[in-house]
Amino acid sequence: MRDQAIVITGAFGSLGAATARAAVKLGARVALIDRAAAAPAELTAQMGAGAVFLPGVELADEAAARSAIDTAQARLQGLDVLINTAGAFRWQTVADGDAAVWDSLFTINLKTAVNTCRAAIPHLRASRAGRIVNIGAYAALKAGAGMGAYAASKAGVHRLTESLSAELKDQRITVNAVLPSIIDTPPNRKDMPKADFSTWVSTESLANIILFLASEQAQDITGTLLPVTGRT
Repeated sequence: MRDQAIVITGAFGSLGAATARAAVKLGARVALIDRAAAAPAELTAQMGAGAVFLPGVELADEAAARSAIDTAQARLQGLDVLINTAGAFRWQTVADGDAAVWDSLFTINLKTAVNTCRAAIPHLRASRAGRIVNIGAYAALKAGAGMGAYAASKAGVHRLTESLSAELKDQRITVNAVLPSIIDTPPNRKDMPKADFSTWVSTESLANIILFLASEQAQDITGTLLPVTGRT
């Protein structure tokens, strides 16, 4: 992926940071967008001087998302790949839950992806091989108890991926999504301390799969919802 210009949303989180680190190792030029006010110092050091950091961006706001994507494209001098790792999870039953959680998860998981995809499309059209990779969820294929709001929002990401793929397939832009089960992150370990972490999907493994879908080797793959479930 040498010299590929890659924008990653939710880039200060566990998966976004792992994807950014892996992309840099492959020679990509990377812009990291996140709603957090500042990037972790360790991540800043790992990314090196060439990385573009855009903190404090509320991607649920269409104008803010467009401004961030345009700024990233200008500073990278191009845009070849958009990777949407921004997202959130909440467990709650439908009967005892809060309707505001549904609004929140649809905003964070789906609306942010819609806004960034829309903002990136004009730039990706100028690339010789544009790529969009979204983060869906294996749980959205068949939701279990307490997963209604999360699964519904991620199912929206699946349908966005399929629809956008059909719209862009004749413009040399591929659109795919990975569907992880449980990702091995510090928050998930904290929430499930008695689980067997070795069966979960590591952020490094998932990052490599994401970057494969973003690479030239995946030029004939589009509209795919790829389960990544480890041994869960």
